[in-house]
Amino acid sequence: MATNVAAMDCTPEDVFRVLGNGWLYPTWVVGASRMRGVDSSWPGSGAELHHSVGVWPFLLDDTTQITAWEPPHRVVMRARGWPVGEADVTLMVRARENGCLVRIQEDAVSGPAALLPRAITTPILRWRNAETLRRLRYLAEGGAR
Repeated sequence: MATNVAAMDCTPEDVFRVLGNGWLYPTWVVGASRMRGVDSSWPGSGAELHHSVGVWPFLLDDTTQITAWEPPHRVVMRARGWPVGEADVTLMVRARENGCLVRIQEDAVSGPAALLPRAITTPILRWRNAETLRRLRYLAEGGAR
């Protein structure tokens, strides 16, 4: 499982405002390139984001589903990116003096990526999720809604 942590100069509620707006997903998730739709029940448990991954002209349409929504502390999502596979992604947020700490954990759970040794996948996911947290920080600190 790949884990990254970032300190942010905002409240946990600021982070969850960004997470709760499904249309912002491709602005903070590395690899997501566009939104095609957001379930009206987002961010409720079971709701899905309909997005595309990749770079034009090599785009694949897929979905990400909320499996647990516990603002302002925790969200768990099942991200799909076939043909690579699926991953469980957990973001945990806790308040600290002058801001919050955000931890992201990602683990491939099905498909070809789940068959690769973690010694290969973990460094790649940590590199990608460092940028994902950087983007999330910019949005949350900047007051994106």
